[in-house]
Amino acid sequence: MARSVKGKGLLLLGVALVVADQVIKYLVKTNMSLGEQIPVIGQWFRICFIENEGMAFGMKFGGATGKFLLSLFRICLCGALIWWIRSLLKKPAGQVPPGVLVGLTLITAGAFGNIIDCLFYGLIWDYAPFMFGRVVDMLWFPIIRSGEKVIFFSPVFNFADSCVTVGAFYLALFQWRFFSTSSE
Repeated sequence: MARSVKGKGLLLLGVALVVADQVIKYLVKTNMSLGEQIPVIGQWFRICFIENEGMAFGMKFGGATGKFLLSLFRICLCGALIWWIRSLLKKPAGQVPPGVLVGLTLITAGAFGNIIDCLFYGLIWDYAPFMFGRVVDMLWFPIIRSGEKVIFFSPVFNFADSCVTVGAFYLALFQWRFFSTSSE
């Protein structure tokens, strides 16, 4: 019973994160022009609408073939994460800290949010075939600036990227013991 409740809670968390990501992206995509910026906290935080081919920091990966392989890799990785979370849920109570499951759920939800962009956004907005959509990014924190040159943290990212990053850092900082002992 406890595993079922925990699994449903993780599913609800994952769905809520993906929905939040998609709502934010939809609002940005339908209410802003590409390249438009809205200052939120002066020069420190801006909503800045960009789209990228799907790799971190707007990098490209081998044209159409690379884009297809990247999308396929993401789908496989997301499937593997879902399988791993389900297998951890089947372990006896107390063997897997809840924080591990939450961290993995954050990473999975973030990956899934960006997969949706790649798979469907090209079709929805009629600019590319299935699996060749662009990822919508909008959060920009140019924390340290020198004139117009950004010195620290220039990437524009999205809510899904934040889920992946927060989940990964949380696991590395607070759940590392689980991973160091489970591999022995």
